[in-house]
Amino acid sequence: MSLIYIAIVEGNPHLRSLLGWHLQQAGYMAQQCANLQQARHAFAHRLPSLVILDSDLPDGDGIDLCQWLHHQRQSLILILSARNSEKDIVRGLNAGADDYLTKPFGMQEFMARVEALIRRLRVASAPLYLDYGDLKIDLVQRRVQYRGDFVDLTPQEFSLLYVLAQAEGSPLSRSELLNKAWPEAIDNPRTIDTHVLSLRKKIETDPRQPSLIQTVRNVGYRFNPEMLRDPSTSPVAPPIGVQANTNGHHPRVASFR
Repeated sequence: MSLIYIAIVEGNPHLRSLLGWHLQQAGYMAQQCANLQQARHAFAHRLPSLVILDSDLPDGDGIDLCQWLHHQRQSLILILSARNSEKDIVRGLNAGADDYLTKPFGMQEFMARVEALIRRLRVASAPLYLDYGDLKIDLVQRRVQYRGDFVDLTPQEFSLLYVLAQAEGSPLSRSELLNKAWPEAIDNPRTIDTHVLSLRKKIETDPRQPSLIQTVRNVGYRFNPEMLRDPSTSPVAPPIGVQANTNGHHPRVASFR
């Protein structure tokens, strides 16, 4: 299971909030941008898998952003627009949009359009393995190799590691991890802590001061791929926002908002 990052670039605050709520309820990571400036700032750090894009934004034409995203070749684009003429629809699709939905629209149709695009994304980009240098995750054989040695993980530990890795450094709450990594409903979020502790013992250089699976204060946990990109660096310096804990417990990450 992968965590899909979707950006909503919509000038109407009520519609933006409504779309974000529905996407989050469906299990997606949704970021909301009110205008082109906010979107460009967000996309400079990370391009989303899918962009929900209003064609008429307060500070410019959403079609311009659509054309830029299309050239990046990393994001699917769903345009939302009050312009419903054939000429406008053709213009949006020619600019690189993968779908075009005219306003007003129902939430069921909107979510159906999103799901159809996500299916295309998953078929096109489903990897056979994840390679982080020292850490390799084989998604077919469900095996993990760390620094050349195979790691004996339980099926649940593998699922937990996979979900954390798929989030690409974003923090996940215990509830999110339960929903995405567990095959059946569990009422106790602290189950996550037990499995994280066991996983750390198998893949951390020092489980008492973990650098690969980090605790995020007031949230849950995050996978830290940065420490794997330069295996010659030892010990690994905490990334920006991570606070070294001088009492010997887990390093902490500043809360993400």
